[in-house]
Amino acid sequence: MKEWLMDFAGLIYPPVCPGCSRPLFRNEKVLCTYCLHGLPRTNFHRFRENPVEQTFWGRVLLEGATSFLFFSKGGKVQQLMHAIKYRNQKKAGFFLGELFGREIAHTEPFSACKLIIPVPLHPKKLRKRGYNQSEIIGRGMGKTMNIPVRTDILMRRLHSDTQTRKSRYNRWINVRNIFSLKNQGAIYGRHILLIDDVLTTGATLEACIQTLNVAGELKISVATLAYADM
Repeated sequence: MKEWLMDFAGLIYPPVCPGCSRPLFRNEKVLCTYCLHGLPRTNFHRFRENPVEQTFWGRVLLEGATSFLFFSKGGKVQQLMHAIKYRNQKKAGFFLGELFGREIAHTEPFSACKLIIPVPLHPKKLRKRGYNQSEIIGRGMGKTMNIPVRTDILMRRLHSDTQTRKSRYNRWINVRNIFSLKNQGAIYGRHILLIDDVLTTGATLEACIQTLNVAGELKISVATLAYADM
C-alpha cells in the first residue's frame, strides 16, 4: 500500500534531478543517470601536492586535502551546490557526501581520520536556512567512512558577510577570529577531517584550522565537495 501511494504521488509530483531538473525514473536515486555519470570528479585524493593541498601551502599544516568535484561557473556542479545550499536539497547533499566518502575511505591520509567536523554556520544563518549544508555533506561522508560527525566542537561566534564576490584578502579579513572552540578534550591528539562545501580561496577553512589547532597535538585533513579554481 505504501509503495502504491508513493507511485501515485510520484505521478502528481514526480521527483526531479537537482542537477538538470529532469523527472527521475523509478530506479534512479537522487540524481539522474546522466548527471550521476557526468559528475566532474577531480580524483585529487589519489595524489599528493594536488591543487587543494597547494592552496594551503605556507598557511597551515595539513595531513592531506582533497575535493570531490570541479566547480565551474554556470556548470552542473554549481547548479547542484545551489540546490543543496538554497533549495533544501538535503538529500542531494547527503547522497554526494556518501559518494565522496566512499571514494576516499580507503586512501591515506583520509582513511586514518577518526572524526568529521563540518565548517559551522552562525546560529542566525542556521535558523534562517534550517540546516548546515556542510554538516549534511559530512554526515553522508561519515556514513560511508564509518566516522562520527561532531557539531559541538567548532563554533562560529560572529556572523560574517557572505564571501561571494570578495577578493582573496577580503575573504581572509572577513573570517578572522570568527570561530571558537569547545570540548577541546574530545579532539586532543586525534586526526580530524574538516568538511566544507566549496573551496575557493580557503580563507574560511584556514580560520577553522587555526582555531582547531588551539586544542594541540592534532592532525587535520580537509575535504570539500567542490573545488573552484580561482
